[in-house]
Amino acid sequence: MANHKSALKRVRQTKVRTERNRTRKTAIKVLRKKTAAAVVAADKKAADQSLPEYFAVVDKAAKKGLIHKNKASNLKRKAAKAVASIA
Repeated sequence: MANHKSALKRVRQTKVRTERNRTRKTAIKVLRKKTAAAVVAADKKAADQSLPEYFAVVDKAAKKGLIHKNKASNLKRKAAKAVASIA
């Protein structure tokens, strides 16, 4: 365990940041599943409503450095393609 005052602070900061990142990643997964469920159910209205929410969360995660910008782009592309396949 850390003994220095600065090392103890780093432990506290890491704990807070890990929890924050876990929350954001969970939000991505939840919205991804919500969009996918709407696509499977062929519910165009629900899919169109959940897609912008999903995009916003993914973009924010990429901006914060939680996920890579290319991964964010790939996630958005796959979701948009799935929603477009309903029509």
